[in-house]
Amino acid sequence: MIADLSLYLVTDPVLCGERGVAETVRLAVEGGVRIVQLRDKDATDAETADQLIELSRVIDGRALLVVNDRIDAAILARAGGARVDGVHLGQGDASVLGARERLGPEAIIGLTANTPEHLAAVSALPTGTVDYLGVGVIRPTTTKPDHPPALGFDGFRALAAMAGLPCVAIGGVDVDDIEHLRDAGAAGLAVVSAICAAADPTRTAREFLRRWRASGTPRVLSVAGSDPSGGAGIQADLKSIAASGGYGMAVVTALTAQNTRGVRAVHVPPAEFLRQQLDAISDDIVIDAVKIGMLATADVIDTVASWLDAVRPPIVVLDPVMVATSGDRLLDEDAERALRGLLDRAHVVTPNLAELAALTDRPVAGWDDALEAGAALSARTGGAVLVKGGHLGGDDVPDALIDVSRGVRRGYPGARIATRNTHGTGCSLSSALATRLAAGESPVDAVDSARTWLRESLRHSDALDVGRGHGPVNHFGGLWRRGGLAPAPEHADLRDRWWDHIAAVRADVDELPFIRALADGTLDREWFLFYLRQDALYLREYSRVLAAAARIAPTPHEQAFWAHSAHGAIAGELELHASWLTPGAGVAAATSIADPAPATVAYLDHLRSVAFGGDYAELVAAVLPCFWLYTDLGTRLRAGEFGAYARDPQHPYASWLATYADPDFEKATEQAIDHVMHAATQSDAAGRRRMLRAFETSSAHELAFFAAPAAHAPGR
Repeated sequence: MIADLSLYLVTDPVLCGERGVAETVRLAVEGGVRIVQLRDKDATDAETADQLIELSRVIDGRALLVVNDRIDAAILARAGGARVDGVHLGQGDASVLGARERLGPEAIIGLTANTPEHLAAVSALPTGTVDYLGVGVIRPTTTKPDHPPALGFDGFRALAAMAGLPCVAIGGVDVDDIEHLRDAGAAGLAVVSAICAAADPTRTAREFLRRWRASGTPRVLSVAGSDPSGGAGIQADLKSIAASGGYGMAVVTALTAQNTRGVRAVHVPPAEFLRQQLDAISDDIVIDAVKIGMLATADVIDTVASWLDAVRPPIVVLDPVMVATSGDRLLDEDAERALRGLLDRAHVVTPNLAELAALTDRPVAGWDDALEAGAALSARTGGAVLVKGGHLGGDDVPDALIDVSRGVRRGYPGARIATRNTHGTGCSLSSALATRLAAGESPVDAVDSARTWLRESLRHSDALDVGRGHGPVNHFGGLWRRGGLAPAPEHADLRDRWWDHIAAVRADVDELPFIRALADGTLDREWFLFYLRQDALYLREYSRVLAAAARIAPTPHEQAFWAHSAHGAIAGELELHASWLTPGAGVAAATSIADPAPATVAYLDHLRSVAFGGDYAELVAAVLPCFWLYTDLGTRLRAGEFGAYARDPQHPYASWLATYADPDFEKATEQAIDHVMHAATQSDAAGRRRMLRAFETSSAHELAFFAAPAAHAPGR
């Protein structure tokens, strides 16, 4: 087995202070530490063995446990019932060959190596003697006063390239070193003071792990059945993992003969062969997350459980395939019993309503019942439960994440998407969730990301035209246009959520005296001219912000769109304003006849701050309301929603209103929305929150901008 070395805690009794080593380890493992090294140079072997026994109990199988140097203490602790996985040795400690002989072939043995000479000595050892190297120090540290000269990032890179074994960076490592060290070839980070002395070891460990995962490609293993039609099982899982940014691997638990209309036959390979598949992966590849799907028999389930106990992946998402859409139970009593035992090994369980009822032995008649059952299942297993509402009747299909032990209860509303292509949705969601978790997202954010992607894929599923039954989702539909790599034309679910998010702002805009009087033609001319002067000032700077978006746009298509929009703000809209404000004098005159009002200053300050302090996605979200709100108003004014206007050519402000109801402007708005929604689907949950905040703030500034004439214009 290859160890997950990503976050490696080395204990220090002094730095742990009054909290103690055991409690510090418990909190750090809760935060995601993958391997713990007990280091206490002053303790006797007997005292070290007692500490190992206590740490084994505290860790409870959630991380690997090794001890620094003390082989005898490790053997004593094992005799006392502790799970001690191995030993880490320094250059002056016991023989690694002796350690391997005494601890056995399955033990994890690490060795400190700080020079090319150390590496040469390691290379002379028999293969399999040493599992990993601790390489450092990266920078000077007080936790080991006799350390060798600091290597820095470049020195570490040079040694890691020569090593031929996984190298863990140690010595003065902090969270801001993560990207540099991973780029330099680190297999993990050994941390001492940054966690042991932290006020909150759990939070600190989570931040280390989040940054570590975000800096690499998640390696996600699907353990599930095969669907030759490609819509479910490992085929759907691999597509979902790839679409979510991960590297997918698959171990087959069952072969099926099925298509979009149903399953015709199932063949379950021997459990021994299943274990060989699992071991082949974990002996060579660090697994960041495991998604478990169809497990057909008790022997298969027991085999997977035994492997999980040996490997202890950091993330396990279990999609309990128990009940067919018809309501038929898919597992016999022995298999169901074994599956219930597997629940305790999962970090997240994703049952549909029928499976939730089966797992909790209670009826689930509606959403309230489902939430109660989900809470009961979470309390029983100690993990999170994603309660899925797809099998509810009606148009609303909410989901909810419930984790009783961590106080999490988060609902995710959603409207049913009209499509018959729902084959493999459970497989796809659970594997996308596993990938997002492995990428460092919190469970709440990971569910949001996975749902957003899946709903986008469902909306694009009709374009596949696969099969005559319940077809598959279009796993890459939200990423690519059919036949090309351009952004998808629709992102309806996310779009609706954003539009609904500013519903109160839109309602307030509709009720403004300026808008009402503009619509019916009674608007005081001085109010209108005040508005135009401010809008001219705004457009001049807005065009520069659009140009900034063009400069950092990720594709030529987006770059051209924002550049064209920047030009249009000057050559089109601003020239129209000049025709009202300074006839014959040109645009420059129109932007120099007034000082900016407070609302104008505030709006432009917001846009500039995003343009020069945010990323592309946040910037385009901030400029979107100027497209979207104006198009919405212009379209509804033209349709007569506000009464008098309704395309009346005698309306005193007809030319201005026509600009915002122009089909070309409406088309540009749709393109802007599409680019922003595409950026949102490609962002992680934190990025989408920043985007939505920028969008919401700009919308509020639009409201204030429309309200300004009533407060500041002459003749009010």
